[in-house]
Amino acid sequence: MNIMNFVRKQLIEIIEWTDDSRDTLAYRWPDEDKEIKNGAQLIVRESQAVQFVAAGQFADLFGPGKHTLTTENIPVLSTILGWKYGFQSPFKCDVYYVNTRLFTGNRWGTANPVMMRDQDFGVVRLRAFGTYDFRVVDVARFLKEVAGTDQNFRLDEFADTMRSRIVSIFTEALARAHVPALDIAQRYGELGEALLPIINPAMIEKYGLEISSFIVENVSLPPEVEKAIDARASMGVIGNLNEYVKYQMGATMGQGGEGAAAAAVPTQMAVGFGLAQEMMKGMQPQTPQAVPPPLPLTATAPVATSAPAAGIDVLTPEQVAQTLGVAVEDVMAAIESGELKARKLGSAWRISRSALEAFLNG
Repeated sequence: MNIMNFVRKQLIEIIEWTDDSRDTLAYRWPDEDKEIKNGAQLIVRESQAVQFVAAGQFADLFGPGKHTLTTENIPVLSTILGWKYGFQSPFKCDVYYVNTRLFTGNRWGTANPVMMRDQDFGVVRLRAFGTYDFRVVDVARFLKEVAGTDQNFRLDEFADTMRSRIVSIFTEALARAHVPALDIAQRYGELGEALLPIINPAMIEKYGLEISSFIVENVSLPPEVEKAIDARASMGVIGNLNEYVKYQMGATMGQGGEGAAAAAVPTQMAVGFGLAQEMMKGMQPQTPQAVPPPLPLTATAPVATSAPAAGIDVLTPEQVAQTLGVAVEDVMAAIESGELKARKLGSAWRISRSALEAFLNG
């Protein structure tokens, strides 16, 4: 009687597993070298699948439900173990539970910037991150390629591999899409949907996994490119330079110290522009007057002053700078950039009255 009780204790009659971890992908049922009894009950819950492995080979696969292990419902296992006419004795077999539920909210992101050619910025580097959901759809392939014979295979053991694989496919898809960097933010949802048909065939074939949802949360440009975009947006907001100068003057009028010093430059420029406009009015053709007689040959010719007088058609950069209240370097920069038209006579630059007027009115 004691021997019979001992034998019964060595036989497995019920096989089941409940997952409390929420991050376990595969679990090898611990048999502790016990044998499975003929007619034992196998319990598979929803979002579970059970894979039998006998003699190193994948045998029968069971879905949700309560299964009685007999020759009739384990045909592959019966073939592997050579039960041609049924079996009555216990048998040994590895039992793997695989979690087939949807694993949600997994993070992905580019460890290094992705190089791409953009129609607005040329070659740029992009960083991206988001989330994805996946599930196991090919149990045998998943066990063979990913989990192996691990007793308790968890999500964190595979997260880095999944992340690198997804980023690789995302990079390839983004390069194919030819979406401008400035338009990517408006097409996050479209990018995620477009990636699924590209990423899933590779994931299923390689790992037995299917990505059910792929979400792009953010795609960012390098800091220097973002600064350039901000600068261009700021110029668009400024619009009319004169109005901007007035706004700056009004905003800093009541401030002292650094605020007043900061306001000095635009104020000086505004005053310079006003003086220049008055000067232009004085340059307008006047009613002809009597021409004074020429000076005697012995008389000394008047010395030209730095400030231009009415009627002068050609100015030096120094005279323009003094009139506008800016540095000579600023005038030369405007000439070199082509904003202020000038002619070079010998080694000196000369600015015509019409060119200066066009510069101020432009």
